[in-house]
Amino acid sequence: MSKPILIMGATSGIGQCAVNEALSRNLPVRAFARSAADMEPATGLEPYPGDALDHQDVAGALKGARAVIHALGIRERPAMLWQEETLFSKSTGILLQEMNTAGVSRLLAVTGIGAGRSKSALSFIERAAHKAVFRKPYEDKDRQEEMIIQSDTDWTIVRPVILTNGAKSGKYRVLRKPEEWRMGLISRNDVASYLIDAIEADSDVKSDVVLAN
Repeated sequence: MSKPILIMGATSGIGQCAVNEALSRNLPVRAFARSAADMEPATGLEPYPGDALDHQDVAGALKGARAVIHALGIRERPAMLWQEETLFSKSTGILLQEMNTAGVSRLLAVTGIGAGRSKSALSFIERAAHKAVFRKPYEDKDRQEEMIIQSDTDWTIVRPVILTNGAKSGKYRVLRKPEEWRMGLISRNDVASYLIDAIEADSDVKSDVVLAN
C-alpha cells in the first residue's frame, strides 16, 4: 500500500474536504485531529487522534507519511480581536522539527490571502477591514509562513481567498505571480482539489500561491 497523506486539521473546513478529495482518488489518508476518533470509517482512512501542539502525537502521525497538509484552523470568536494567537506558528514549529526527524519533506500549508507577502494584493480598504478583524490570527500566520520559508522542507504555501462551502468546480485559478494576486471567492472543495493535485504532481515546490476563482 502506498504511503498515506497526513492531513492536520482533518475534521473540519479545508482539512475535511482534503480528506474526502484524497479518498475519492483512492489515496490513503492519515487524518489528524483531536476529534479524529469520531470520523466515519472509510476505505483508505486512518483516523489519528492527536494534539498538534504535542511533539509525541505529531511524531507518531508522521511515521511513514508521504506528505503533510497543514490545514489547522481556529474558531472565529470576539476574543480573537485582542487575544494573541499562536496556534499556527507553534504547531508549525513542532511539525517542522518532527518532519526533519521523520525524514518527511513535502509540506503544504494553508494560510490565507493577506498573510506574508500577499498583503500587497489587498487594496487599502481591504487591508483596513482585514486588519480590523483578523490582525491577531494573521500576525501568527505571518510568523508561520516565515518559519516554513526558512525550513529545509519541500514546501508550498497555499493562500485561498474568501472561502465558501460550494461544490468542487475545477474552475479555480492558481495565481503564482504576485502581480496576479487579488481578492475573490473560492470553495473549500476547490482548495482541497488543488492540495491533492499539488501532492500528486509534486508541483509548486518552494512557492507561495494564491487560489481564486
